[in-house]
Amino acid sequence: MLKNPNTKYRPTFAVDLPDRRWPNQKITHAPIWLSTDLRDGNQALFEPMNAQRKLAMFQALIQIGFKEIEVGFPSASQTDFDFVRKIIDENLIPEDVTIMALTQARPELITRTVESLRGARHAIVHVYNATAPVWREVVFNLSVPQMLEMISAQVALVKQLTDAAPETVWGLEYSPEAFSMTELPVSLAACHAAMAAWDIGPNRPVILNFPTTVENATPNIFADQVEWMHRHLNHREHVILSVHAHNDRGTGVAATELAQMAGADRVEGCLLGNGERSGNVDLVTLALNLYTQGIDPQLDFSDISAMARVVEECTQIPTHPRHPYVGDLVYTSFSGSHQDAIKKGFLAQQKEALWRVPYLPIDPADLGRSYDSVIRINSQSGKGGVAFLLERVYGVVMPRRMQVEFSAVVQKHSDTLGTEMTADQIWALFSQTYLNYAPRIEYCVHHLFEAQEGPAQGIRLTVRVKGVEYEVQGQGNGPIDALIHALQFLPSSVLSLRFRVDHYEEKAIGHGADARALAIVEMAAQTQDGSDARFTGARFGVGIHENILTASVHAILSAVNRLLMA
Repeated sequence: MLKNPNTKYRPTFAVDLPDRRWPNQKITHAPIWLSTDLRDGNQALFEPMNAQRKLAMFQALIQIGFKEIEVGFPSASQTDFDFVRKIIDENLIPEDVTIMALTQARPELITRTVESLRGARHAIVHVYNATAPVWREVVFNLSVPQMLEMISAQVALVKQLTDAAPETVWGLEYSPEAFSMTELPVSLAACHAAMAAWDIGPNRPVILNFPTTVENATPNIFADQVEWMHRHLNHREHVILSVHAHNDRGTGVAATELAQMAGADRVEGCLLGNGERSGNVDLVTLALNLYTQGIDPQLDFSDISAMARVVEECTQIPTHPRHPYVGDLVYTSFSGSHQDAIKKGFLAQQKEALWRVPYLPIDPADLGRSYDSVIRINSQSGKGGVAFLLERVYGVVMPRRMQVEFSAVVQKHSDTLGTEMTADQIWALFSQTYLNYAPRIEYCVHHLFEAQEGPAQGIRLTVRVKGVEYEVQGQGNGPIDALIHALQFLPSSVLSLRFRVDHYEEKAIGHGADARALAIVEMAAQTQDGSDARFTGARFGVGIHENILTASVHAILSAVNRLLMA
């Protein structure tokens, strides 16, 4: 039994704001977005990103549409410092993207941070110090006047150093860390000290960022705090008011949305809510919440599965299958009554009409998801356990997204039979679907060779189409890349689509002399939608062979043939 909280915890009291205005406001446009995946998100990882993963995340953020990206904590990490220099020196930052770097309010760290950002077209120095009583009294032993003097001195140093480097357009962000736990007059004084030291004015705006460093109250109280600051700040017209919510109480999204109603212009957070403890606010959820209300979020999540895979690869954190908008099961219904309502909704839904499908707050196709997995069986329906049976009896472990795909095949087949399916019947259906189908493009033979220049691996592939054999060859960084390249040289009458490999895995099935290689690949085909070409309609392919490379070739052709038959 929990202890009596009255003896250990103190409630957070409401702000004295009887004429609060935010409850009557509406969010009508997207905020300025800043991703802190490469800094706050990276700090929270068990194994921080290396340079390769940081670059992959940076490029993904640019592709999604972020115009402000916090790229690291260069004064605290040589890896971060080197990464910031790399993207500047190698001209990897688009002209319309501003990078930001975090530093504590200490002179040697500020100097190091400005040094890391020199030469960028646009850069923001993000200075912070803790302002809440427990930090002031327990951690730093500072009085409020001492703290304000420190803020003035350190922001003045930022101004001095950045004024000496006019080749960069510099910005200042100041964060009173633990803002939500700080007395509002103290937060206001801290912000005014930073603004004065920066010499705020028409051509010298300041970003004031209010973090719920530790979420400690209901979202409405944070909204009151933000509105109070919004109404009391000097030079409000030259301030970009930003919020940075954490999720300790599980209400980071709500707190951020209410803060926007209270006057916030800008939002900081991470993709999928990565970050310290319970995470930063989830920018994907915030953006798609706007989208479901008919508001353009100014971020592109039209291939949300590919985005999730980049985040998973870079952070080494799996996405929960029930994660809002992104999880593999969020568009899947197991309940019979839900399935019936969704089926009727799809039948009634008119193209280009307002979205009105029960239980689906967003059209999965808008995020690059297919409809195949919306309705499927589960173990409770008496027809499920497909993945369990294939793994237990045949040693085939399917990726989660493949489980969704194949379960739809099983459901359709079992509904036709009207009976339970045994493990043998499921395996026969699996083989018919992925292995022993009637292919349009039939495998004949392949040979590897070492390329003389460029990518290291080459492949010659012979296939048969309607009795005619074709030999093509390609080169790539490895056999899979080379094979995808080779397929592009088939005549357009045979294969006119381009393909992308989204996922590949291999394992052994069986033991000893009977062991064989299993290769599973997920691929998407590029389709033309008006003037836009996009990859969609992902399908899995499977190959089984004594040789792992041959199994991989069969898996690629399996996926290609299934995409052609889709």
